[in-house]
Amino acid sequence: MAGASQARDTGWNWMIEPYAWAATIGTDLQTRSPPIEGEGELRFPDILDKLDGVFQLRVEGQGDRAGLFADFTYMGISSDRTGRVAETSTDLDMRLFEAASTWRTGSARGQGLELFAGVRHIDVDLKVGFDPVNPLLVGRVLDEGRSFTDLMLGARYTWALSDRWGLTLRGDGSLGDTEGTWNAGLTAHYRTGGGAWLFGYRHLQADLETDNAQAEVAMSGPTIGYGFRF
Repeated sequence: MAGASQARDTGWNWMIEPYAWAATIGTDLQTRSPPIEGEGELRFPDILDKLDGVFQLRVEGQGDRAGLFADFTYMGISSDRTGRVAETSTDLDMRLFEAASTWRTGSARGQGLELFAGVRHIDVDLKVGFDPVNPLLVGRVLDEGRSFTDLMLGARYTWALSDRWGLTLRGDGSLGDTEGTWNAGLTAHYRTGGGAWLFGYRHLQADLETDNAQAEVAMSGPTIGYGFRF
């Protein structure tokens, strides 16, 4: 790859990190047609039983001052619930993509303050079916899907605690197609010969609105991954 060769010649370091985000998902949903209003929370142990698929990957490159990163999360969840009034079925597919350029204010790599600017893209497909227990009532289906793209601005600070241990605090916000999204996280990293283990906690909250629905979605939980450096 020409790009990778050029990056090595200019002294860039790269990392590819597959990771897992054990997030609890909270939702607050209001729709106009059919009229639905409610909130709920799916904790990660419950999500495991309902997962249709999950994939999470982060890529980052760092030069002397400039850098870039990209982060992708896919999560598919389906569930069925039987209540006293109706049976409900829910299918949720969500894709979250972030990409940004970074600028380090100091000269030391891997520590200090970094500012970043980029985009956050959220793609959500939600289908909810309501089948009333009473045969005299008519069932309804909510089928909503939309993509949201925001301008993202943020900062992160990394402390080098020792030759192997480090700690990074990150915060950012984005605005555009969403009504506002913010994200915060704390990550500890332990360097090894070929990369680093990364352990942390992340919270993301997004306010989404379509012509037919308003939703507040929050994802919060621990993260763990391994970054391969080259």
